[in-house]
Order: sequence, then C-alpha cells, then structure tokens
Amino acid sequence: MKTKYLISSLALILVFSCASAAGAPPAVVGKAQEIIALPDGGWLTLDKQGVRLLDAQGKERSKVSLRAKHLDARPHADGMLAVFTDADTQKTYVYVADQKTGQLRLQASMASPDFSLESMCLYRDAQQLDHVFLIGKEGLSEQWVMHKGSAQLVRKLALPPHSKHCRVDDQSQTLYLSVPETGVWAFTAEAETAAKLKPVAMAAPFGKLQGGATAISALPGGVAVLDASGKKLHLYRHKDGQHFQPEQIVNLPYSATNVHAQASSNNSNKLDFLLQDEQAKTWRASSAAWKQSAVSEIVVIEPTVQTDTVARHGDAADDPAIWVHPKDARLSRVLGTNKKQGLLVYDMQGKQTQLLESGRLNNVDVRQNIKWGQQSFDIAMATQRDENSLVLYVINDQGQVAEAARFATKLDKIYGFCLYQPSTGGLEAFVNDKDGTYQQFRIVHNEQGFSSSLVRSFKLASQPEGCVADDKTDRLFMGEEKRGIWVTSAKADQPADLQMVMPVGKQLVADVEGLAMYFGERANYLLVSSQGDSSYLVLEAQAPYRLRGKFRIGMNLAKGIDGTSETDGIEVSSVNFGGEFALGMLVVQDGYKRLPDGTQNFKYIPWSAIAKAFKLE
Repeated sequence: MKTKYLISSLALILVFSCASAAGAPPAVVGKAQEIIALPDGGWLTLDKQGVRLLDAQGKERSKVSLRAKHLDARPHADGMLAVFTDADTQKTYVYVADQKTGQLRLQASMASPDFSLESMCLYRDAQQLDHVFLIGKEGLSEQWVMHKGSAQLVRKLALPPHSKHCRVDDQSQTLYLSVPETGVWAFTAEAETAAKLKPVAMAAPFGKLQGGATAISALPGGVAVLDASGKKLHLYRHKDGQHFQPEQIVNLPYSATNVHAQASSNNSNKLDFLLQDEQAKTWRASSAAWKQSAVSEIVVIEPTVQTDTVARHGDAADDPAIWVHPKDARLSRVLGTNKKQGLLVYDMQGKQTQLLESGRLNNVDVRQNIKWGQQSFDIAMATQRDENSLVLYVINDQGQVAEAARFATKLDKIYGFCLYQPSTGGLEAFVNDKDGTYQQFRIVHNEQGFSSSLVRSFKLASQPEGCVADDKTDRLFMGEEKRGIWVTSAKADQPADLQMVMPVGKQLVADVEGLAMYFGERANYLLVSSQGDSSYLVLEAQAPYRLRGKFRIGMNLAKGIDGTSETDGIEVSSVNFGGEFALGMLVVQDGYKRLPDGTQNFKYIPWSAIAKAFKLE
C-alpha cells in the first residue's frame, strides 16, 4: 500500500538582496510575459505566440504555438511540469519540459470550463499530486487533480470575482489571489479542509498596498506582492498558519510588471527573484535569503473503499461501528450515524444496505454474542440527541439491523458513547454529556424485553465525546476534546481514577474525537482522531502509551476516492475480512467529500497499510 510524506510549512525569515542571482535571463526573453528558470540553466517562457523551451543562452529548443496565458510550473523527473491556458479556447494544457531531449511533451489537457477563465495556477499537495486551479471571472472556480494523463474534478469553489492572478504555496497549502481594488487574499488550497478566505495585503484605504497588486508570486511560507506602481515589492510571511506578517517593503529602481520567485538551484538558503522591467523590456534577477525551521514528516495512506454518501447536507455523518458476520467476514457490515436522519448500514464494498430513520443519532457502537440466559444477541446502540436517549438495535446473523428499545437518560445534552462487555459477561454502556458528565448503564434482557439501569456516574472537567472500552483489560479510554485522552477502570464498582494517556499538544491537536482499539496477535493499539490537524494517531494500548505513528488519509485516484479530514468517529477491527483487509481495517468518517463535491461519507483503510508504515507487530 502506498505511503507518502508531507513536508510541513516552513517558518521563513526573508531578507531581500539587490545582488544579481546566478544565471540572469538572456536579453532575448525580455518580451516574454512569463518566465521560469530551469534546473539546467535553461528557460521556460510564455508570450503571445506560445510557450517556449530555451537553453541557457536563450536559443529555442521547442515551442507550443498558441495564444498562451497563465504559465505555472513544478519540478518534474524529466525537467519541469508546465501548465498553461489557450486564451482563445480556454483549454488548459499540461506539458513536460524534457531537458534531456529538449522537447515540450504533451501530458494532459483539460476542457474549457463553463465560465470565463480569469486566471490559472498549479498546486502540488502532500501526496505529490498536481492540482490545477481554474479561477473564473465572476467568482466561479474549480480545482482539478491530474492523474495518468487525465484530470478529475476535485471541487467547485466560490472565490472573489475578477481575481487577476493566482499562485499557490505548496508548503503552507495556501492559494493566493490578487483582486483589483481590494488587494491580495489567501484561500485554503487543500481540498480536504473548510474553505477559508483571509486578507493578506489590502489596498488603501484598508491597508498599505497602494493601488492594489500588479502581480504576485508564492514563496515557501509566504507571498511576494508587486504593487500597482511596480516599484514596491512587498514580502509577507504566513505566520502560525493563521496570519500574514509583513517582512519588508523593497523599493525597486525601476518599474516592474511581473515577479517570479523560486528556490535557488545552487543555494538552499536563498530565493531567486525574476522581475520584469517595464521600460527596458527585460527580466532582472535578484535574490532573497531565509532561514528555515526544522522539517517534519507525516505518512499519507490511501483509502481503498468509500461508502455511499449520506442523504443530508452539511455536517451529518459522524461515527462508524463494525459488525462481523459470524460465518463469512466478507459479508460483514459497517454501521454509521447520520446526525440529521438516523442509522446507516453498509456492506464491505461501501454500498448502503439499510437506513433506519431513528432521528439525530451521534455515536454508535457494536458488541456481539452477548448472552442473557439462554439467548444470545448481537447489539448496536447509539445516542439520540433529540430525546437525550439511548437507542438499542438487534442485528441478526445476516446483518439486518432492527430497533428494539430506547432508554431515557437524565442528561441535558447527550453526546458521545461506547459499549463495554465486561469479562464477567453482560453488556454495559458509557454515555457522556457536553458538560463532561459520564454515566454508565447496565443493559439486561428478560421476558419483558430490554432494560437499563444506571450503575455509575463521574465527570470530566470539560466536553468529551469519543470513548472506547478495552473489554480484555476492563479499561475505558476517553477523549476530552480540548485537553487530551484519559483512561480509567471500566468496572462499575471501581472509582473513576482518571489518568492522562496523552495531552493535547504538538502531536494530538484539539479537538480529540474518535477512539478505537485494535487487538492484534502480539500487541494492541489505541487509535485516535486528531481532528485539529486531520490526522490519526496510533498509540500502544499499554502504559506508557508510546506513540507509534501519525498519518493522514489521502486520495486514491485510481479508485476515485478522495482523502479525509476533520474526522469525528473512527472504528477499527483486526478480523480477517479477506483480500486487502486480511489484517483488518480502519473505518473513518470524512468531514468533506471531494472528487467531486458531495455529502459526507465513510472511508475504509486496510490495516496492513498502517502496520507497514509504522512496522507494527
């Protein structure tokens, strides 16, 4: 299973230098509207007649003839990946500038969008997948991802109308847009996040950017903005992932009409700038130095199955659970809650098999082969938020789910939930309130049916949600959203002596959401949804609860499955479900359905991919 790595955003301190950068552009490229320096000293240029691949002296090696606009590029194994647009047809073309053969080689093309194209730019994500942003004149925009010579729509966007330029900083996953009369804005380039638009540099009188922006260029961790006069270059740094801090304003001795910045090919502590001199009709070279912080890496794992989407828009899907077929695990079921409708049931291929309209369900859990007297049951239970109650379901040996009972609680805002099967037998349920209250109920069955009784209560300091019981060791793990993970005895006759497993911090980013237990042959693991940074943690399930790995879930383009983000509930099983799930599987809720846009759903991830990534026992 593929695993790839994400390089974190770099904190940069930029210092502009007026000294010429190595490899200044030859005079012949002076009339080019766009220019990109190549690793071998050559050049990629765009003008009104086409896109050209030039050698270091400016001699043309290859050309694509068309009225081209909006050139952008990223490094490629053969040289440079170049993307540009035909101004007449609005088609976008993807070429490889092959430095060995000296050819511009067509790799893919994209049909004209259904709107007037104003700008276009590239984005390379954590998986090293290349995306194209098509920015519409009236604010209608799209994000596409390229894969094996074709492009797939990731999402549709609403961006500021009349955005003249766009560029993306891959490291901070930030799309920058210049908008006449208002200034420069930042938008989230990563599709698996909430769409957020933030001001970077506002035009006067709202900010210090006189007349708006003539051109922009993304920096690793920031953006360079050329103002309307063309004589001032403003450098901004992306700070704390939230704000944009002015580094300095550089006064230019000439009027520039365009700017392009890229990492220096011969100095890892320098940025090279190319600025187009309007009067001299030439490109000038300058540089900027910076210090970079330590680089962190995180594994990206691909999902292999996704469920049908839920029937309600917005934040609807929440928490999954897994029911294992008693005779053929390939016929097992995944249960998922819809906070706006009820309980969903899916097969192992992700197809919906049932919908039980039980109301606003939040968390669900499953236990099997529960014995009361001479009878045995497979049970699912869920929290019902309208009634502040618990809903009990019975699952037959074919995976059909039926509601069997409802139990009232005295909680004001019922929220998280998990089941517990004590080593002594029977079934118990933990349910929490948003105020931190936990209640433990004992579930029984007799001739009159199912009933529940409160056996223990305790309280966390602030809002919890996710929890999971380790039936083998009679322990309860709980997530307190803003503080961390706690563990205590699950036994009803024991005091709730809370011990911290892992606090919120650099690795575990609030909110703490879903928790799940993987029971392996030689080791057990606690999995956690770190919602604040859309990642998942794997901890050893015994003290000192060593962190074994942290990962994100990315796109599986071969199967048309998007990644996941802002996950609420998770569930994991070590059962052999066959095929790619022979070692078990992880199921996660996805906060944003992309590729293309849609309502939320759940993703299945083979445990083998996680085990391989972190060398788990």
